[in-house]
Amino acid sequence: MTIDYSPRGTCSRRFQIEVEEGVIRSVRVEGGCDGNLKGLSSLLKGMKVEDAIGRMEGIRCGMKPTSCPDQLAQALKKAL
Repeated sequence: MTIDYSPRGTCSRRFQIEVEEGVIRSVRVEGGCDGNLKGLSSLLKGMKVEDAIGRMEGIRCGMKPTSCPDQLAQALKKAL
């Protein structure tokens, strides 16, 4: 399954997430903090969707009510 998601309230503009049998296979991000998001994408590869949501949901970026990790969690909820 491929999830295409347009995050809200973050610098990133688009997430494309490949999920297979409940496991994240790849994450591609357009925009945002390049190095941080490449690292996050690498860490998520091979992780169960439920585990990733549990670790990222609710993370904030500075004074913003959300963050790229939080928005990735919202996108992954579509896979459940």
